[in-house]
Amino acid sequence: MYHLGQDLPGNDVDDIEDLISADDVKPRERYENKKTVTVRAKKRAQIRLESQEEEDKPKPKIHESVIPGTQKVFVKTWGCAHNNSDSEYMAGQLAAYGYRLSGKEEADLWLLNSCTVKNPSEDTFRNEIKSGMQNGKYIVVAGCVPQGAPKSDYLNGLSVIGVQQIDRVVEVVEETLKGHSVQLLQNKKKVLGRRVAGAPLSLPKVRKNPLIEIISINSGCLNQCTYCKTKHARGDLASYPPEEVVERARQSFAEGCCEIWLTSEDTGAYGRDIGSSLPELLWKLVEVIPENCMLRVGMTNPPYILEHLEEVAKVMQHPRVYSFLHVPVQSGSDSVLGEMKREYCRQDFEHVVDFLRERVPGVTIATDIICGFPTETEDDFEETMTLCAKYRFPSLFINQFFPRPGTPAAKMERIPANLVKKRTKRLTDLFYSYEPYAERVGEIYTVLVTEVSHDKLHYVGHNKSYEQVLLPMRDNLLGTRVNVRITSASKFSMVGEILDEERDWTRCAKKLELPNVQVQTRSRERLIQRYLGIALVVGSLAFLIQLVVRLLYPLQ
Repeated sequence: MYHLGQDLPGNDVDDIEDLISADDVKPRERYENKKTVTVRAKKRAQIRLESQEEEDKPKPKIHESVIPGTQKVFVKTWGCAHNNSDSEYMAGQLAAYGYRLSGKEEADLWLLNSCTVKNPSEDTFRNEIKSGMQNGKYIVVAGCVPQGAPKSDYLNGLSVIGVQQIDRVVEVVEETLKGHSVQLLQNKKKVLGRRVAGAPLSLPKVRKNPLIEIISINSGCLNQCTYCKTKHARGDLASYPPEEVVERARQSFAEGCCEIWLTSEDTGAYGRDIGSSLPELLWKLVEVIPENCMLRVGMTNPPYILEHLEEVAKVMQHPRVYSFLHVPVQSGSDSVLGEMKREYCRQDFEHVVDFLRERVPGVTIATDIICGFPTETEDDFEETMTLCAKYRFPSLFINQFFPRPGTPAAKMERIPANLVKKRTKRLTDLFYSYEPYAERVGEIYTVLVTEVSHDKLHYVGHNKSYEQVLLPMRDNLLGTRVNVRITSASKFSMVGEILDEERDWTRCAKKLELPNVQVQTRSRERLIQRYLGIALVVGSLAFLIQLVVRLLYPLQ
């Protein structure tokens, strides 16, 4: 490869001005002897200064006095279930305070909750910020991107809500609408020397799906994965107390939810910082799940689920817990796993899958693969291929490696992009070579119907193994459990026909009665308030009588 400065023919130009001399033929002279050519002056593009362009952009209206209910807020979320839960909490607080949630065009302010896992999601987030500013919208950013990289140029001057400060979204929005820039990135104060997981779980919510409650049971993790940027944002492990999680679940069922998703950066590590564990939490939750409602356990990394396999397998056999677990392996090569600092080997992962498949009938194991990690050789990738071929995972999330700024892996020498694409295609072809549901036609399942399909043409139900079954969009079907027969299958789902008459559909969203302890506590509180009120009235009357007596009979 040649560089400027080498002895190349014609490489004796010292300056750009040397390309033109006074003796050169002028354009007009060049065409003087060509009568058919007309010389036209080229229109110069009008040069606009950046300051002029900024002046022409729509500017948001400054609200000196913000009256809740007069402004509209658009909320957009990227990333995982944890992020979606955070957005639901922020939307709930804004709605409770009087702000109206709306579409992006009519909104006064955009609240953008970001994900830092991949470059494309951050690029989309950045473009959305630019779009909002160009359209004269106030912008408030939240999530892992500003928390992990608060000094990014494109965030300058914007209001920021940190991942542990979502309970202060109202004051940030209010100040932003007044033209101020607010940045709340600090962690919550420690309680009894322990890091707090985040905002209280009891905050109001506006759920994206009113039938599904997403509960973040802990924040952060115990790992130090070399490719992960989320660690920079969420930090070390901090778990919510089991009682707080259980109370949130109880509250959600009372509000009409019929499905709970437990989420975090690593559910398997739950409780290690507070003397608890994931199985302990799960058994407590099972006690408050109403009949016909379901619980789904979120993603867990292999190291921290290994010691709980026996108990987790028992919980997954419970009729109100989905037989489903998301366990990201990322690579089938021990060498690559070591460079990633994943703290387990291939054999550990295989033990998790084998154990659960043996103990939990019909269990669904989902996993993730990163193609093209910087140290991955052809032999390493072949080990990943053999692992995926061995287990034929029904859900396999295939990702190309993205170097995230500030991570150790970003400093490693990268594999050529064409090679990464080739490996990604090979693994994708393998994944599409088998049909996990091909033999299911004619099978009968009981499914809980909670969602609408992406194409808006079907309702989606899940069986005990959390496998998708597409159903016709019948009235009153959402939020019920029905028996279905599978009529056809595709790569990612099955299609079913409903076997029950509508009168036999089982509605799962039943209001829960508050436990006696809460009833007694509230009765006691009302009694105390009543006595306090009486005492205040008596005290006020005594003061008035004393005042009247003094006026009528002044001291001589």
